[in-house]
Formats: sequence, structure tokens, C-alpha cells
Amino acid sequence: MKRRSFFAILLLAALPMLVAWAISPNPNRPSTRPLIPLANRSTDQRVFLDRADILTKNPNDSFMMLIGNVVFTKGGMIMKCDSCHYYSETESMNAFGNVSMEQGDTLFVYADELDYDGIAEIATLYANPGRKVELINRDVKLETDIFVYDMAIELGYYEVGGKLTDPNNTLTSLKGEYAPNTKEANFYIDVHLNSRDSKDTLDIYTDTLLYNTNTKIARLYSPSKVINDRGTIFTSLGIYDTDSSATTLFDRSTIVTKQGQTLTADTIFYDRLAGFGEAFGNMILTDSAHNAEIRGQFGFYDEINDSSFVTGNAQLREYSQGDTLYLHGKYIQSFRRIDSTLIDADTILGTPETIRLDTTHVAVVYPRVRFFRSDMQGICDSMRFEQKDTMLHMLINPVVWSENRQIFGNIIDLKLNDSTIERAILPDWGFSAEHIEGPHYNQISGKKMTAYFKNGEMRQLDIDGNVEIIMYPEENDSTINKIVNAESSFLQALFKGRTTEKIKMWPESKGTVTPLFISKKSQYLLPKFKWFDGVRPDSPESIFTVPQEMEDMMSENGRKPPYIKIKPKSRLHQMF
Repeated sequence: MKRRSFFAILLLAALPMLVAWAISPNPNRPSTRPLIPLANRSTDQRVFLDRADILTKNPNDSFMMLIGNVVFTKGGMIMKCDSCHYYSETESMNAFGNVSMEQGDTLFVYADELDYDGIAEIATLYANPGRKVELINRDVKLETDIFVYDMAIELGYYEVGGKLTDPNNTLTSLKGEYAPNTKEANFYIDVHLNSRDSKDTLDIYTDTLLYNTNTKIARLYSPSKVINDRGTIFTSLGIYDTDSSATTLFDRSTIVTKQGQTLTADTIFYDRLAGFGEAFGNMILTDSAHNAEIRGQFGFYDEINDSSFVTGNAQLREYSQGDTLYLHGKYIQSFRRIDSTLIDADTILGTPETIRLDTTHVAVVYPRVRFFRSDMQGICDSMRFEQKDTMLHMLINPVVWSENRQIFGNIIDLKLNDSTIERAILPDWGFSAEHIEGPHYNQISGKKMTAYFKNGEMRQLDIDGNVEIIMYPEENDSTINKIVNAESSFLQALFKGRTTEKIKMWPESKGTVTPLFISKKSQYLLPKFKWFDGVRPDSPESIFTVPQEMEDMMSENGRKPPYIKIKPKSRLHQMF
């Protein structure tokens, strides 16, 4: 059956009134009170005139006029107005004064004027100057000057600026769409979402935003800026749950914290209320305050426990000294540690026994650690930094190179001052070697070794216990012609640049000085001498390549460093 148009039904409904007017003995009667016939109103395809105080038809007009308490219905939709024009030829109508559209007890639209196209089933609503067209859908309110509502698909839109408000947020834009059935709202051009919560500082600025008033989820599809109390997000593609403050960002988005940290990655997930975030794909975390950045394929941050975890070509870059340090390990993680100290009671002052809690931050890199800087390179199986005492601990066969010098031992502890080495301690045996030429190396070995640095150069070396040395003193013309082999219990050496100014050994020493031309090869190397040039990083890229020789070194005796592992909440890190 062919669907009847809105105005064809209206004409049928008004037919008895027209007949009454036509047979009236008074041909000058200007209007009549319409009689509304009974009909089946259960179908959405039919439009009914339910009431009007007066129906008037002027022979010279192309429309009939309905005046006073006019009511139309179409399915569950009710339209009311003070007066309306009906155009039979175009099947259109204009409604004036106190216009309203109601659907059940959930959807209400209020305006001052309405134009309705019965063929297209499109209603355009207008507001008088100083007023707004209002759409109210439960706890959602939309306001604009001109609102178009497509009744066929139940979608409304505006193009002259509008505002949508729900219990959580206020959204404004130049253009917008809203579907009451699905609760989906689309906003375009100069879009601004602002939280209505006085405790929340959320602001979103963009040109394309899709928002669901039921879920409170905003979807961003154009260059956008999201501002909250923790910092600012820059993204071109993202999902922001304004209810839970959970964010998923794509397409190389960036987060900038108020502390000066910047995080960029292919995909970022951050739950502000739960206090943790994850980054996937070419992650770069920059800390401008400390002149450092961390890179990797996966990163995790637990804000509540103040811990982080990075893996997948994990890399730390530090550039505070003008030259960049590149450091790599399979995992880079940091965490907060709380130490307790028992303070004895003071019987004189009456102070009770108490426990003092000290908080410090610890960073760990493991395993197969390699680092490169133009003036210094090194390897070890794990590295641990204690913020409290600014100590960097290198564990399991650590080796450090600087130019033609090499230091290695069981453990190397570095005391740092503003990212520069202040002191190096090898507490459990150490060996220092300097290549002179050919098979000749200056060598020092001892039970405990402490080196002091100034402006990046070693100025003093102290050795306690089991001192062994092989030295090639330079002549005035910078040539070498003799070899010194000596042993003692203690040693102190002073340096200036590459020159050894003074060596002191005590309480007694024994050794030999042999002209080089009569020396034997057995005198050239100490028993524990090793030269690890084959595992030395020689470029920033080489830190990611672990030679087999280094694998063998780090697996020696099956020793394992004291790792402190952080288990991220996400399982996605396992792919790396």
C-alpha cells in the first residue's frame, strides 16, 4: 500500500469540516471549529491533526490556517503550536508560537517557529532573537538558534553554533549533530568540551569530536588538544572517557606533563583515576628537567607506586654533558623504595623509640647492558642507580673504557655528581689497563680500587691490598725504553691528563726495572690481564648488538644479578 503523506492524511481528517463549511447557509462564514474523526494512530507512517480551535481557508491563499491549541501526532511524536499554515501543493507547513515536539517522556524540542517538509519529513526549528531552540533528551540539553530535525532517521543538526550539556560536560561547536535514539553527538569546527565538575579541569579543543551522552566517551578525529590537571595531550586520533578519565591515543600522539616530561608513541593508553599508563610502538619519553629520554617499543608507568618499565629495544639517552650517552638493556625500570631506620629512645630527653621512613628512587637496567658516549663506553649485565646516594652500581663483569684505558672487575660503583663521574670504586678486586703500543700495556691490579675524577679526567687512583703493577715510564722525548714490574700492599697514583705524575707504594714494595730491549714477553702481562676490545661498543647503534664474547662473559659461572622485576598490569608487554 502506498504510504499516505502527512498532508493527505490532514486533508482527510479535515474533510467533514470543509463539507460543513460548503453547505452552510451563510457563505461569508470565515472559519469553523474542526471536528476530528477517530482513526487508528498506531502506525508511525501516518500524521494526524488531533486538535485545533479554528480552521480557516481563504480562497485566495494556497494554504489553510489552524489557530489555537494546535496538536499533531505522528506515531509517538506530538507537535504543538499556537498556529500553523498548511500548504496542500507542497505538503508542507509552518508552525508559529510556542512550538514544541514531544516523544514520550524523554524527548522534548522547544522553538518559536517550525518549517516542516512533509515529503522529506524534515523539520527546521527557529528561535526568536535572544532565545534558543532547545532539545531536551532526559538529562541532555542542546541549544542553538536554528535546529534541523530529520524525523525519518531521527537525527537533528545545527550549522550556526550550538551547545550541548549533560551532567558531566558542556560541548560547543559551530556545527553539530545529535541522534536522541543512540545518544550519539557529532561536533565540527571550533569544538570545545569542558568538564562541569568543579574538581576537574578537563578541556578538549578540536575540530571533529564524536561524543556519546550515555557512555560519556569522546572520540577525536582531527588535531586536538586535551588539557587536564596533569598536563596536556596532543593527538589527531584518540578516545577519551570523560567519566573515568581513561584515554586511548593513536597516530603518534604526545602527552606533556606539567613537570616537563613528554611522552610520544604510536599508541598510548592512560587511566588517570587508576594511575597507570602504557605506550606501544616507538615510544619516546623525554625528561627535559634531567636532560634525558627513554625509548622502547613498550612502556608502562604506575603512578600510584611511582614505578615504570620499558622494553623492546629499550634505550636511555642522557645529554646533560653536551655529548649524548646511549645506554641499552633488555629492560629499563624504576621504582620507589621505602627504607626504615630504627631510632633509639633517648632516656634523657624522654624521646620514645621510633622508626623513620626514607623514600628513594631506584632505576635498574638489565640484562646485557651496553652504553656508548664518545669519551666513554661500557658493558655489564645489570646496572642499578640509587637516587638517595647518587650511586651507579655496575654488576656482573663490568668493563668501562675511556680512550685507550680499560677498567674491569667484579663490581664497579660510580659516584655521580650532576651526571658526571666523581668517584669510581671497585670494591671487590679491580684491574686497570692502558694500551701503549703493540703488546705493551700499563697495568694496575688490586683488591680494592678507588679512582677520583675532576672535569671528566682521572686525577688520583688508590689501591688497598694485593697491588700489582706493570708500567712503561715515558722518557723526556715521550719514548719508552724500560718496563717496571712491582708488587706492594698499597698504592696511590696521581695523574695529570695522560701523564702519571707520581706513584707511591707502601709499606714496602718489590719489583724490577728492565730495559725493554732485553725484557721477556712473560713480563708484559699480569696474570689476570684481559683486553675486551672485541665487546666494546663503538657507536650508538652498536649498543643493541651483543657479541657472543659478551654473552659468554655474562653467563660465566651462571651468576645472576639481583634484579627487581616490576610486573606491568597489561599483558601486551609480553609480545616484546
